[in-house]
Amino acid sequence: MHLNLGIRGHDIDYTDPQQIAAEVSSKGLHAVQLALAKSLKNLPTDTGTLSPGYAKYINQAFGQHNVNVAVLGCYINMIHPDLTRREQLLTRFKEHIRFARDFGCSIVGSETGNVNEKMGYTEDNFTEEGFQKVVNSVKELTDEAEEWGVIVGVEGGINHPIHTPQKMKRLLEEVNSNHLQVIFDPANFMSMENYYNQEQVFEESFELFGDRIVAIHAKDFIIEDKWIKMVPAGKGMLNYDLLFALLKKQKPFIEVLLENTKEPYIDNSIQYLRQKYQQA
Repeated sequence: MHLNLGIRGHDIDYTDPQQIAAEVSSKGLHAVQLALAKSLKNLPTDTGTLSPGYAKYINQAFGQHNVNVAVLGCYINMIHPDLTRREQLLTRFKEHIRFARDFGCSIVGSETGNVNEKMGYTEDNFTEEGFQKVVNSVKELTDEAEEWGVIVGVEGGINHPIHTPQKMKRLLEEVNSNHLQVIFDPANFMSMENYYNQEQVFEESFELFGDRIVAIHAKDFIIEDKWIKMVPAGKGMLNYDLLFALLKKQKPFIEVLLENTKEPYIDNSIQYLRQKYQQA
């Protein structure tokens, strides 16, 4: 069983789709998470610019290098406090949903936002009001996704209202749509209260929503200034032995996408993850 490894497109130092795809392929990777505005800086990516032709052009450019778009990234603040801005962001996500299939992709992904305009850690996110705002926005997005046969991939983490595995499970239950699935980033759920017991966090996550996980993010973390700091995969404390054992048993061949891993660390991270997967 092999590790199905990819990377975020904007962690590659090119902006042309052909060059991104060629670089990804040269590293032996065959999948990307593609956030259009972050990767394709020389192409228009504003809301309203997408079309089947645009999406097929990108799809074909990557396909020529045997690279697929695993996740179409549209990371928005889906609970932006300015309602006008929130609606604009949700409209942008819906556009990605409509054309996802033309990118050769079935998943459009986002985190769950922030109750404040500025993104970042705040306990203001952990209220029932914040959670219900996420539920309302995700329901709106999954309604659109159901019309187009596309998956809304939600990523949790301590900087967002969906900050624990239990909150993710509750979100899945309250939205109640099979078009809502999970992009699981285990490092995102790490906090100063639980990082020393990450095995329990992983096992609870797979018990609560393992059947709904459709992609994995791979990065690492260290403790710096009494806080969690993200670092390239293999440079920190994340228990990849357990993570990969769980994946082999429950999610074989799932796409694992490197995140927060740029040059000069990419090759070493690839080697590290492949070795860990083989040993798991």
